[in-house]
Formats: sequence, structure tokens, C-alpha cells
Amino acid sequence: QVQLVQSGGGLVQAGGSLRLSCAASGRTFSSLAMGWFRQAPGQEREFVISKDEVNVYYIDSVKGRFTISRDNAKNTVYLQMNSLKPEDTAVYYCAQARTYYLGRNYDSSASYDYWGQGTQVTVSS
Repeated sequence: QVQLVQSGGGLVQAGGSLRLSCAASGRTFSSLAMGWFRQAPGQEREFVISKDEVNVYYIDSVKGRFTISRDNAKNTVYLQMNSLKPEDTAVYYCAQARTYYLGRNYDSSASYDYWGQGTQVTVSS
């Protein structure tokens, strides 16, 4: 059974940085696309950033601030968040896709079949 276990997150002041981790087990990790989504209070879950064998995809609001990386030896994907803003406040979820290439469906939650438990990130102004 696939498990994604998240760690990191917390409270940070605007302009600060945080790194989230997502450790995967139970399925071959190295070739499958991984992504991060977030859900703010009262909002729908939204795509943030993902990485497959070909591309890195992200929303405009995190361009230049958020970075996704992976350590296949540790079966772990990371989300490095810099220059954080209060509007980044949300519960963040990592997700593992069922494919190595996301293509045009990179931002659809339907492209991902396993999810982490969620991690709260709060950015104070």
C-alpha cells in the first residue's frame, strides 16, 4: 500500500522560508510524477507545483519563490518555499501521480492517486 507521509510546515513571518517533505513508500517512486497542492480555509484545493520526467509545472503566484525537488534515494519529494506571503497560508498536500508524464493534466487532482495527510503552513503579516 502506498503511503505519503508529510513533515515540515508551521508558522512563519512574511518573507520567511519553509521546507516541506513528503516521504513515499509502497510503490516505485523514482519514475512517477509528484506534486503539491494546497487548500486555504473556505477555498477549493488548488494545484501549486509538480515535477515529472520532463517538466516542472507551477502556478504563476509561486514562480520564483517555490521549488520542487526530489531525492529518489530517499523516496522523498520536497517543497522549498521562499519569500512567503500571507496568501500562501493553507494546508499543503503532496501527491503522487500514476504516470511519469503529466502533460496538460498536470494541475488536475485526478492525475494524482495518492495523497499525503496535509501540513499546515501559516504565514503571518
